[in-house]
Amino acid sequence: MVGVGDGCGDPTCSSPASSPEEPAQPLWRARSVQLAAAAGVLWAASMITDWTGGSTVLSWVLALGAVAAGGATFVPGTLRALRRRRLGVGTLMTVAMVGAIALGEVREAAMLAFLFSLAEALEDYAVDRTRRGLRSLLDLVPTRATVLRPGPTGVAESEVDPVDLRVGDVLVVRPGERLATDGTVTEGRSTLDTSAVTGESVPVEVQPGTEVFAASVNGGGVLQVTVTATVADNSLARVVHIVEEAQDRKGAAQRLAARIAAPLVPAVFIVAAVIAVLGSVLGDPGVWVERALVVLVAASPCAFAIAVPVTVVAAIGAATRQGVLVKGGAALESLGSVRTIALDKTGTLTRNSPPSSPC
Repeated sequence: MVGVGDGCGDPTCSSPASSPEEPAQPLWRARSVQLAAAAGVLWAASMITDWTGGSTVLSWVLALGAVAAGGATFVPGTLRALRRRRLGVGTLMTVAMVGAIALGEVREAAMLAFLFSLAEALEDYAVDRTRRGLRSLLDLVPTRATVLRPGPTGVAESEVDPVDLRVGDVLVVRPGERLATDGTVTEGRSTLDTSAVTGESVPVEVQPGTEVFAASVNGGGVLQVTVTATVADNSLARVVHIVEEAQDRKGAAQRLAARIAAPLVPAVFIVAAVIAVLGSVLGDPGVWVERALVVLVAASPCAFAIAVPVTVVAAIGAATRQGVLVKGGAALESLGSVRTIALDKTGTLTRNSPPSSPC
């Protein structure tokens, strides 16, 4: 089985996303970025040592340190992919790096490890920020919820963690508070700001019998709401889940990039092997093996393989942070062709055509 699942071929197969509970971290604190930076510093130190006529041994040690630091960001994933019989851009880079070391070109191997690890680190960070932006929607759920539950002296209000809410519980939602989960209004009248879930910019009036959604902000009245869904299964959690799944729906450009990039990886291996074998038969093996390694690096479809997927993931993440949920690459491509948007007086998106007359 051949694919591009390691290295920079698939954003979803990069370093695991952090859990939604972890705070977002700056770029310089990401482990992959730190390793790439260490590789760059060690490589530069190795080159400076060599240029200034310093110790050759020290220069090699620094270069090997750069190889180790940079390789730590993509070699383990490459080896895991190989165990699953998957080839990828990381495989090309790993083979080229090992080959350069075998030929005694340690500093060149260090430069390759630094550049590729830097690309991997930036990709991982972009994907991680996108996932955090999407999962941050769940932070709209309040940390505490007021619920009516029977006690020693009868039914009384108590504060609970929203994850402890059960279907049938009665929430008390005061003015300015957010709903912890979905439910049905049983007492009270008010207006709710539902823009976080529905996108509706105008507050909606609610009364007994009205269905309400998690993360909606209560207006001027006190409401009692009977819980109809747990926090893990409410409308907000379903929206996040749907969008996460929809990110796998590839648009035409993504499918084209995947179709072209997948056969390119084994093709590059074949071309490099032919160059190495024929060159070794007809000329100096050392020279032609080195040229074959150059082909591995130069012909790597890394940029082509990641250009569209990373662009789509970053765009979806940026839209999510602005409160816009885009259902994957296909929807994003369709959105790119839009030239005119018609809005009615309430700010609701329309189809730019009046409803058909009932007459």
